[in-house]
Amino acid sequence: MAAENENTTWIQIAGLPKKQLTVSSKAEAELYRMAEDLVNKVWGEYETKYKSEKTSSNDIMAMVAFYFAWKYVNSKQWNSTVNDFLKEFEKKLDDIVVKV
Repeated sequence: MAAENENTTWIQIAGLPKKQLTVSSKAEAELYRMAEDLVNKVWGEYETKYKSEKTSSNDIMAMVAFYFAWKYVNSKQWNSTVNDFLKEFEKKLDDIVVKV
């Protein structure tokens, strides 16, 4: 990774040229690097599994994008379910506390 200053960081995805990104903090830069590592990990797994003469790098990147979109939707659904449960739990807990 190239040198950074306080407001920028660099990422490299799937062996493509490095991209400079503006960041607001070192913590944000670290999150970007974690995301970069995760995308490259999934990219590497998919490239190994699916690379052939008939599967282009664009096809593999599309599968990587779909993977992360699916993870996002799944997480959003899970968070919604947990939030609904916590609201119901809080209501029941309030009812118990009021009765005591």
